[in-house]
Amino acid sequence: MSEEHRLSLPRENDTLIGHAAAETAMYDAISSGRIPHAWMITGPAGIGKATLAYRFARYVLSGGGGEDEGPGLFGDALPPPAASLNVLSDDPVFAQIAAGSHPDMLVVERGYDEKRKKMRGEIVVDDVRKIGSFLRLTPSLGGWRVVILDCADEMNRNAANAVLKLLEEPPRQALILLVSHTPGRLLPTIRSRCRTVRLGPLSDSQIAELLAIHQPELPPETAATLVALSEGSIGRALGLAAEGGISALEDIFGALGSYPQLQDLGLLELADRWTKPVKAEESDPFLTGMNLLDWWLGRVARDAAAGHAPVDRVKGMGAAALRLTETLGPAGIAERRTRIASLLGKGIGLNLEKRQLLMDVFYSLAPDHAAS
Repeated sequence: MSEEHRLSLPRENDTLIGHAAAETAMYDAISSGRIPHAWMITGPAGIGKATLAYRFARYVLSGGGGEDEGPGLFGDALPPPAASLNVLSDDPVFAQIAAGSHPDMLVVERGYDEKRKKMRGEIVVDDVRKIGSFLRLTPSLGGWRVVILDCADEMNRNAANAVLKLLEEPPRQALILLVSHTPGRLLPTIRSRCRTVRLGPLSDSQIAELLAIHQPELPPETAATLVALSEGSIGRALGLAAEGGISALEDIFGALGSYPQLQDLGLLELADRWTKPVKAEESDPFLTGMNLLDWWLGRVARDAAAGHAPVDRVKGMGAAALRLTETLGPAGIAERRTRIASLLGKGIGLNLEKRQLLMDVFYSLAPDHAAS
């Protein structure tokens, strides 16, 4: 992805739209003089949870949080702040956090597996052990130490237990912010020790506003399509824009143009486009396409079960959904989606040839295709 099209990271983002109530709740907690040491920010992926976490961290580290007077989950009385949670982008704290160099802030994410030469699929105990030693240090700038754990759902059991121990006995002047897409996956004891702030999906107008800020060069028709496909997630809309998601969806619906019949030639042409070698910094068209196929099948199954008429958000989308629903029904679509997910999981895990894997995936949708 070229630099001019690189998506801004949450730590660099100074814009938060659509979550005024959540931001007010955090501001009020500080203003009340009793700031919780542990927060859980929850909601669907891509709606601004991490952006809010960094916004809160910047405010606290710039002095807005005052100074803690003693230990405990909910702290002791603090002086009220003199400003909102917003910290200007030219503030030194903003610049340090954006660069990942603030001495009193630690971000914990999935680590890199040196043995397998790729990112781990989960946050392991080694990733979270550094939190304890970090929080025991005296703050370099005399205020708080802040930890952001993104995303907390990715912790394995050992990592979760290590975090729980920290939450049970939080160090003085420590603030821990957990970002979670699905908090039900976390230990109840972790959830009970955090103040929860729930964020909801963004409205279409808010998605459109954020697209105009982050991707102002988008043609109006493309932006409107991205809004329709976003499902309330600006992260999803920006991801689709960056990865050519609209084009990939058009490819899918083109390949299903004669469904329930499938044409070998059309699938081979699609395989040619989706399985070309890509550079390390580029998105993989095959993985993008397979993720979108999985999302679309799930959406079609849900809409069919609820009796909702298919909608043509992308050319061919509604017609393909109608044919699939008439042929397989909602239960049949859900079964094929599960089968395809298993097929892809095994195939990618075994590093099978993508061209043949793509053919197998699409032929799994054929009405007469038997389960293996």
